[in-house]
Amino acid sequence: MNSTDLASIRQEYLLARLDEQDTFDDPILQFQKWFQEALNAEIDDVNAFSLATVDADGRPHNRIILLKGLEEGAFVFFTNYHSHKGREIAHNPHVALNFFWVELQRQVRVEGEARKLPHAESEAYFHSRPVESQIGAWASHQSDALRHREDLEQRFADLQKEYEGKTVPCPPHWGGYAITPRRVEFWQGRLSRLHDRIVYDRREEGGWKRHRLNP
Repeated sequence: MNSTDLASIRQEYLLARLDEQDTFDDPILQFQKWFQEALNAEIDDVNAFSLATVDADGRPHNRIILLKGLEEGAFVFFTNYHSHKGREIAHNPHVALNFFWVELQRQVRVEGEARKLPHAESEAYFHSRPVESQIGAWASHQSDALRHREDLEQRFADLQKEYEGKTVPCPPHWGGYAITPRRVEFWQGRLSRLHDRIVYDRREEGGWKRHRLNP
C-alpha cells in the first residue's frame, strides 16, 4: 500500500451530533450514558481502551486494556504491577485513556492520575475470574523476555497441578488501578470533519468546567 492508497481512505460521519445542552454536568454520568448506548449497540470489546503511560526516560507507551469498573468516579483496570505499564505508573502516575466506538462514530479521551486499589479489592476481583486466568497471572512474568512459548505453557501446566482442587491465591504483584480523571473529552464524528468535541476540566474547588473545542 502506498501513500496515495492511504490518502484515499475516507469515512464521513453522519450518525449523530453532540450539543452542550444534551450532556450531563458530570462527565462520569455522560460516560455512563455513552457506554450504555455502546452496550446496546452490541459493540465487540466495548470496554476496551488504549492506555498511554510514560517511562522514566520520558518515552510514551500505549496498549489496549479492558475497563473492569467505574468506582467513585474512577476508571478501574487490573494488571501485573511488575509489567511495563505497572513500572511506568509507579514512576509517573499521569496517564491517558481513549475509548473508540467506531460503530457509533464516537471516542472518549480521559486524562488523569492512577493509584493502586487496596489489596482486598484486587483480591476480590481476582477470585471472580476464571481459575485459568488466576493461574495465568502466576504463570506469566508479564513484560519479561520469554525464550520459548513452551516455557510459559509448562509453568502454566505445573501450576494447574499444584493448585488442583485448591484456592489460587492472589499474587502480591497483581492488582488493580483506579484512574481519577482531571479532563474528559467526548468526541462525536460529524460531516466534513466538523466534529463535535465537548471537554470537561476538573475545577480546583471541585466540580467541572464544560466547554466546546474546535474540531
